[in-house]
Amino acid sequence: MSARLRIKVLQFGQGVFLRGFVEDFIQQLNERQGLEAGVVIVRPTSRSTAPLIDAPFHVLLRGLDDEGLPLKQWRRIDCVQRELDLARHWQDYLALAAEPQLRFIVSNTTEAGIAVNTTDQLDDAPPASFPAKLCRWLVERFRQGGAGVYLLPCELIEDNGPALKAAVMHFAQRWSLEPGFGRWLDEECHFCSTLVDRIVSGAPSDQERPVLEAELGQADPFMVCAEPFHSWLIEGPASLAAELRLEGSGLCIERVDDLKPYRRRKVGLLNGGHTLLVPVAILLGLETVGQAMSDPDLARFLDEAMREELMPALPLPAPDLQPFAEAVLRRFRNPFVQHRLQSIALNSWPKFATRLLPALLANAQPAPRIVLALAATMHLYRGQKVSLSDAPSHLAWFEAAWARWQSGEWSWHDLANGWLAQDSLWGERLNLRPGLSKALADQLALIESQGMRAALTMIARP
Repeated sequence: MSARLRIKVLQFGQGVFLRGFVEDFIQQLNERQGLEAGVVIVRPTSRSTAPLIDAPFHVLLRGLDDEGLPLKQWRRIDCVQRELDLARHWQDYLALAAEPQLRFIVSNTTEAGIAVNTTDQLDDAPPASFPAKLCRWLVERFRQGGAGVYLLPCELIEDNGPALKAAVMHFAQRWSLEPGFGRWLDEECHFCSTLVDRIVSGAPSDQERPVLEAELGQADPFMVCAEPFHSWLIEGPASLAAELRLEGSGLCIERVDDLKPYRRRKVGLLNGGHTLLVPVAILLGLETVGQAMSDPDLARFLDEAMREELMPALPLPAPDLQPFAEAVLRRFRNPFVQHRLQSIALNSWPKFATRLLPALLANAQPAPRIVLALAATMHLYRGQKVSLSDAPSHLAWFEAAWARWQSGEWSWHDLANGWLAQDSLWGERLNLRPGLSKALADQLALIESQGMRAALTMIARP
């Protein structure tokens, strides 16, 4: 490990995402901006049998550039100074609280990581949960008179900053810590919500690793592969951007006052684009997102849906939306990311309600492409054409509804009207929206009578 950098970043989590995301950015800020930040990684659990990171490693970026041309770039990462297993390195971990230049704490312990219990104690070495480990370190920092820190949780939950602070305060209260600790957290520390976006596909396969290591000219057990696209939005004070030296870095790391419109952009265009594309592509017999984007009809369908139905429903101006939408389409075409459609199709209905329903409701008239995706998703549940994981009530409803349609008891309109009336899922009775039941029934019938390809090519254009 390089010993030339002062420790400025404490990172909970050693997985491929943080190696291909946070470490890549810290390395570039060091090289471009003179940040000179070293990272110490904390393994959040001692159950992992993976070796501790003890050498520089490489991030391989593969995808398409802004012109749609293949891009391949190696990055050598030497900002990591050490990885700690707290079962063996507890005192070393606590000693880091005395590092005056340590100003940033990053985490990605999965959505389940920001969770509390009633068993962790102040004198455990270490406690079991991530928030308890963090609280113990912060107590050490506070009692030594250290400066506050910026906490940047990357867990994929909304308002992850306040969630992490609440978890830390849970243990502060259970451990009856001195009142000054809570004031120090409030006044000196910044629990910043963040929104992360990059596909880090992970370590190369056993078949590909020898080829890549021969290209590198060395073995690299910690190598990770990722897409070029990256976005890290941080809801925090202006001082954070200054301390990270973000201005002029050329990186898509941005401090914002409010993450909500940017989260809606990601959910509406990236996640919503997937949810729109997947059912149609599966019914066409395709297997991956890349295959779907190679289909001219599907590519046109998604592009028009984004421009005409999804983007107008989002609370950001066009200059903030158009480049993001174009980047989404490039990412979907990335030949190095084999994203299987069936895996995205899991839990389709909660995804549809979260990602596409806001755009559907924002359109005065039934949005034809969203309605087509809705009809295609309903057909997926017909006899469970894909391996679906969803609420039992959804699966049971469709089994009964399709049986009624098959027997002639229900028409297409009955089927559409009945599903749109499920206010427990939609939050309202969508069948009361003018024209929506008819539009959905027409698309259900068209897919059944002429097939998915015909329904796709016949979709009405404004």
